[in-house]
Amino acid sequence: MHNEIPNTLRCAEALKESLSDLILQIGSVPVGVPGQFPFGWRKAAKGRTVWRLLEEVISQNLETRAAEIGLSQFSPAQSEVGVYDFSFQLANSIPKTYVNIKSSVRGGRQNKDDISKARPLLSFIANTKDCILLIASIEIDFLEQPMRIDLTNCYVVPVTWLPDIYVNPSNNGNLQSSKYKNIEESVRRTRSQFTRLLRQEIELADLKRASRGGP
Repeated sequence: MHNEIPNTLRCAEALKESLSDLILQIGSVPVGVPGQFPFGWRKAAKGRTVWRLLEEVISQNLETRAAEIGLSQFSPAQSEVGVYDFSFQLANSIPKTYVNIKSSVRGGRQNKDDISKARPLLSFIANTKDCILLIASIEIDFLEQPMRIDLTNCYVVPVTWLPDIYVNPSNNGNLQSSKYKNIEESVRRTRSQFTRLLRQEIELADLKRASRGGP
């Protein structure tokens, strides 16, 4: 489809704008009441510790306010283990957009993080006609007195545009990336270009795992 690249960019920009409005409306998410955590966050101040709860807050508010923030035909995913969390339609002339939500702790180090299991991701993109798949990273901050989590920023990047594509042979075959927040660093690929690269990375990961004697 000759409009694939501009349509993908349009959807990414629209989602970022909508999510930015949404997190301003949500603001802070309180945790407990005064006195319940005498020593504060301690080791719990990690994205994975609270992310499932925050994901639900974001998803429910998105579903409630979708039309208000410019997302039509909003639909949450039916499965919790798929490659996306919700979908929407920006316009009739643009393919359906699927979104994978992730958390990002404010001020955290830039690491290679899991994006999705590589094989299901490859199958989804290859078999879902004209789909657009985005990663939406919600930046969070852990605050004290009172204990709360602030939603401070969001980043949206197309999965097919990730500049560093790597499949970890030792981590359930997950696609990983360290550059999934800055769309300015992305590589504007088509779906077919991405799936070709991802297949190559899966094959390479399989070879590495076999050479180590893995299953």
